[in-house]
Amino acid sequence: MTAPTEPVVGAEAPLAPASPDRGPALLAMLSPAQRVILLSLGGVLLLSITRALADADQLTSAGTSSAALRLAIPIGMAALGGVFCERSGIINIGLEGMMILGTWFGAWGAWQFGPWEGIAIGIIGGAVGGLIHALATVSFGVDQIVSGVAINILGLGIARYLSVITYTEGTGGGANQSPQIVDKISTIDVPLLAGGTVLGWTSPDLLGWLDHQDLFFISDLAGLLQGFVADVSLVTLLAVALFPLATWILWRTRFGLRLRSAGENPAAAESLGVAVYKMKYLAVVISGGLAGLGGAYLSLVASNIYREGQTNGRGFIGLAAMIFGNWRPFGAAAGSGLFGFADALQLRNADAVHALLLFVALIAGVFAIRAVLRRHWVSAAITSAAGAGFLTWYLTSEEVPSQFTSFTPHVVTLLVLGFATQRLRPPARVGTPYRKGEAH
Repeated sequence: MTAPTEPVVGAEAPLAPASPDRGPALLAMLSPAQRVILLSLGGVLLLSITRALADADQLTSAGTSSAALRLAIPIGMAALGGVFCERSGIINIGLEGMMILGTWFGAWGAWQFGPWEGIAIGIIGGAVGGLIHALATVSFGVDQIVSGVAINILGLGIARYLSVITYTEGTGGGANQSPQIVDKISTIDVPLLAGGTVLGWTSPDLLGWLDHQDLFFISDLAGLLQGFVADVSLVTLLAVALFPLATWILWRTRFGLRLRSAGENPAAAESLGVAVYKMKYLAVVISGGLAGLGGAYLSLVASNIYREGQTNGRGFIGLAAMIFGNWRPFGAAAGSGLFGFADALQLRNADAVHALLLFVALIAGVFAIRAVLRRHWVSAAITSAAGAGFLTWYLTSEEVPSQFTSFTPHVVTLLVLGFATQRLRPPARVGTPYRKGEAH
């Protein structure tokens, strides 16, 4: 028998070998919110460098960030819904259909009762779509992908049918759109940061003042932040607050632990008394409600009307943002913000899209250096080649073809997903059917 080794008092511990993963290890010590903040500041720094080199002020303007926020919220709601659903073990391809239901019922509710009532009815519409998905997949064991595709088709068909019977006679609407929504949800300017008024007193605009000082990084950061705090809809504030709330619910409450256990090991969870079916039902319904909120946002905040095709695939993009975010709320928020920012650029300024080529080249350079430090030579070579290609494209052209410009958000999202060689870990039993009693 080998005697246990006793530590030698006073002796120096052997030096641990240097780890090439020390950077990721340091990031792992931070909370999800801290990681998002740190990485966001790094992104702003790269944007500042790009803006200075390309002389593209629209990259970091308040107008761009404001538009990016409005475009990111619907995607973020779909992504957050996907986090809840897939953490319980259910794949939700039907987020697009649930968003469609949210757009229609949100606009109808606002037309009939008022904007806030429309938001609530849009959430209920999406939740009903989630309930149908839960009934099919949890109770009847229908293939989750098939059920999700069916929800997408069903949502589109229901919206068209309801529009035909509701809006075609003397309403100002039609078979593919609702009447204009007259009442709008209020917006605010955050006092001190973006002006605003407090009891009749007009407060200073700190971020606006910093933006006009033309200071590298500081002015760029101020300009981007100003878009988040000036003329912001109250629904936007509610949607943003849902991300930290979801993190707290999923990782700090008993309900969140039980929901996640249903997606990691439902048989073990059931043996410990967790109502696995109930957790899955609640998760899928919450997922549908969040997607419905994203849809209602599109028809009531981003615009003031429902139109057929309004979601434009944002439910599917939300799924991509969820995967990019590693099935975590703050990661999903970062992925949604990335897509929203790229979408805002292509809508606002063609020169900014051209500058985005340089930005992508810089991102590729950062990931190439990271791969070299971690001794991932193949990844470093591929990323370097991609970065060199985008840099050459930027230097040898003056604008991006219009055919490519409209596809900019999708391309940027795919590129970042490709460059970010993060360690993705989906829930262990996501997509796997579970029948009650398997634990026995």
